[in-house]
Amino acid sequence: MRPSSTPASDRPRSPAAQFATTDRLSDYWRFYWAVAEAQISRWLPAAPSRLLDLSSPDFQGTPRAVAAGHDVVTLLPSVDAAMRRPLTLVNSRAMVPRPARRGRLRHVVGDSAFLRSFAADAFDGVIADNRVLSRNLATEASMAEVARVLRPGGRALVCVDSVVLGMALLAEQDYWPELSHAPSADVLLVPWPDGSITRCFTGEQLTEMITDAGMELEWIRPRTVLSASTVEMMLDRDPRSMSRLVEMELHAAESDDYVGVHLVASAVKPA
Repeated sequence: MRPSSTPASDRPRSPAAQFATTDRLSDYWRFYWAVAEAQISRWLPAAPSRLLDLSSPDFQGTPRAVAAGHDVVTLLPSVDAAMRRPLTLVNSRAMVPRPARRGRLRHVVGDSAFLRSFAADAFDGVIADNRVLSRNLATEASMAEVARVLRPGGRALVCVDSVVLGMALLAEQDYWPELSHAPSADVLLVPWPDGSITRCFTGEQLTEMITDAGMELEWIRPRTVLSASTVEMMLDRDPRSMSRLVEMELHAAESDDYVGVHLVASAVKPA
């Protein structure tokens, strides 16, 4: 058999290789986090607010929220976890505006699935990005806790794995019987090659979970519509096109939820 002439580094990566580790130096992940930061900048309240961030110690949206004047409580999994200063990359991150007032950042050790250490109606906003609700498999209970700690009129930003990503992972691991039932499953739990399990959602399932928690959906969309291969190809042709790609993504028309590997939604607690 004639060996492939394509170097291993140039071959298309599998879904697991592409999304299991967020290599922040790769072209796609620089684009992904630039889009995420732009989305959260648009979502943040206009007035200084008290926010709870469940997303992880190194979530890149947290420094932006603090820089925009918000007081942020970040949930840490252990006392050893600490916020790492995000790496600033040329042409990958929008400039952080200089606010009149810089917010405060507090670290609290706790479980993102159960927020019992926080009183009801304690926060103006909750950020559950970075797929944290997909890793909490009892997602309905987690979403109910998010609604409980929000004040009336408070808002939540959530990000979950989509069924698109789940089906790609099942196919890659030869789970063909499970794959055939995946689109119609009420709950889709997907094993990853590293042994972890995440819960994947359609847009309808995410909407239902939010409304069942007593919240109203403001909007739902894929985090990114552009594929990893498209982004990497365009940046390889023109490394200066990052900002144009991000703007293209932000202005993309609403797409079918099966397009994106991650879904992002904003919800509000009725006043």
